[in-house]
This record gives sequence, structure tokens and C-alpha cells, in this order.
Amino acid sequence: MRHYWFIVLLLLPLTLRAQHGEVHFIPDTTQSEESDYKYYVDLTKKPDAIKAVWLGAIFPGAGQMYNKSYWKLPIVYGAFMGCGYAISWTQGRYSSYKTAYLDLYNDVQAGTVTEDASKTYIAVIPDGYTLANVGGASTWMNTLKNRQSTFRRYRDYSILATVIVYALSLIDAYVDAQLFDYDISPDLSINIEPQIYYDAQRQQSAEVKLAIQF
Repeated sequence: MRHYWFIVLLLLPLTLRAQHGEVHFIPDTTQSEESDYKYYVDLTKKPDAIKAVWLGAIFPGAGQMYNKSYWKLPIVYGAFMGCGYAISWTQGRYSSYKTAYLDLYNDVQAGTVTEDASKTYIAVIPDGYTLANVGGASTWMNTLKNRQSTFRRYRDYSILATVIVYALSLIDAYVDAQLFDYDISPDLSINIEPQIYYDAQRQQSAEVKLAIQF
């Protein structure tokens, strides 16, 4: 199960975004020299959100490259590599247990069950154990069937995780392009001040006012 926590950790950073574009800060000459700077964004370089999505759909990560979010590429490709590894590993375990189960089932039906190490159902038994140690042919066959189902489910989860990573990469490319000209002006302030509040009966009470200016 630890392999799936690894995938979740890879997915989380995809919700992050970066601000791009040509951002220029110019002095506000209408105020004192100590006033904050005004800013503007070169909108001629704003990426097309739809184009970013199409590029990402054709080649994963291309949307991030188009938006010049190069720092996200290790996250995107790392997530895909993690999902690919999970699919490969779980598929391999599923195939091994499936083959072992079918071989043991056929040998039980034919009455030719053996401890021969070349048998697939013996090869998957933990080192130092024999068929008798794991409960006999019938018990081991049920165990193999359960493990086969477990790893098939894990493989399906891994495939689903890959689809989610793909979808998140497209959403990220679209949102990043749309927020290209998002206001990142340094003119952001928080004011806390006391004020008098009057209720419906014209009774007054003191309170603290919190104002955020952006």
C-alpha cells in the first residue's frame, strides 16, 4: 500500500501554480518617493489557454512548457513515472499470482501437485516455506486467488491515478494560462482599526474592523 501513498504525494504539487509573463514595475510619480510601485503585465505575451490544453493533451507536459512553467516539468513527469512504475509492478504481481493459481488448480484437478521449485505456485511461496507450511494445496490456492484479486485492484487504482495525473496536468495548463495577467501588485495592505457599531435599537458597541485592500 505504501506505493500508493507515493503516488498521492506526487499528485499533490500539481495543484500549485506560478506567475509568468513580463511584469514591469514603474514609479508612481503622483505620490511621494516612498509610495509603492505600480505594475503592468505585457498582455501581448499572454498564452492561449485552449492551445495550452491541446498541447498538453497531445503530449503531457507540453502545456506547462508552452506556459513557460518549466519548474513543473519534474513534477508532471515524476508523477507519470511513479504511476507507470506502480502499473508495471502491480501488473507483474497480478500476472505471477494468476499463473500460479491456474497451475495449482490444474495440478489439483489432475492430482499431480508437487513441491518442485520449477512450479509457479511453489516459486511464489516465501523463502524457507513449503506447500505444507502454508496450509496445503487447497489453502494456498485460495491465498493465490485472493492475492490475484488484490493486485488486480491495485493495478486498476494505478491506472486511475495515471488518468487523474493526466487530467490535472491539463487543468493546470489551462488555469496557469488564464491567470497569466492575475494582479500581483505589491499594493496589498491589511488595516486593523477600532470603530463604533450601532444596532437596530441605536445602541452602540465597540468592535475591531479588519480591512484588506488589494
